[in-house]
Amino acid sequence: MTPIESSVEPAVRRVRLLVAYDGADLHGFAANEGVITVAGLLTDALSTIAREPIEIVGAGRTDAGVHAWGQVVSCDLPVSVELDGLARRLTKMCAPSVVVRAVEVVADDFHARFSATWRRYRYTILNDPVPDPFLAATAWHVSTPLNLDLMRMAADPLIGEHDFSAFCRRPKVEPDQVEPSMVRRLLEIDWYDLRSERGARVLQCRIRATAFCHQMVRSIVGTLTDVGQGKITPGEVSSILRGRRRDGAGQVAPPHGLCLWDVGYPGGET
Repeated sequence: MTPIESSVEPAVRRVRLLVAYDGADLHGFAANEGVITVAGLLTDALSTIAREPIEIVGAGRTDAGVHAWGQVVSCDLPVSVELDGLARRLTKMCAPSVVVRAVEVVADDFHARFSATWRRYRYTILNDPVPDPFLAATAWHVSTPLNLDLMRMAADPLIGEHDFSAFCRRPKVEPDQVEPSMVRRLLEIDWYDLRSERGARVLQCRIRATAFCHQMVRSIVGTLTDVGQGKITPGEVSSILRGRRRDGAGQVAPPHGLCLWDVGYPGGET
């Protein structure tokens, strides 16, 4: 007998959301009972629309105060959920802090976190004697003039695969657990000398890696800012990296200057 092909339609389909958010009033991305988070808002909104519990996965777990322009979220939604207009509905439910820029159907094996091949962040510094209230929520104000040439020179040794223990906040590990590796591959890092709409100097660090440790970008930016202020020489950064000691690195830059800009996937998709 010839097997009869099943004509049963799948109950769910996997979708990918492209999400932007202002992290100022959010307690990070991951769901956390009792506080407002990106995942919490999106999960509640999606579950309300789907009329059943929905679980989501994000490409990066940003900390409290960190922003995103290109966060990627994946989840399984019932086929009964209309995708046309879903981004607008979610945005309306999660506004004003969270915006869903796009929604699309993806392959069943797509995973926002594990399918990603790289993440890119941007860190913005207002390097001007006078603060700018219009940049206060998205840029770290450093009034001391920064030497951009020294900062670029100090960043070069960080490119490649290294143990970034000196620039990471180590997770708490139980006695019976193996400590996770802090080895990461940093693909590119560069500084851009820009100007605000009001003519102030704005420096932006653009950094891309296959993955990041906790507080890695903020630790690198803080250390390179110390280089720009003359507190650390460019040559010392290599020694700090090899030393693998967190207390050997410089300050940790505040979270509000950091933005998850975009995420890469196989085939050049973002």
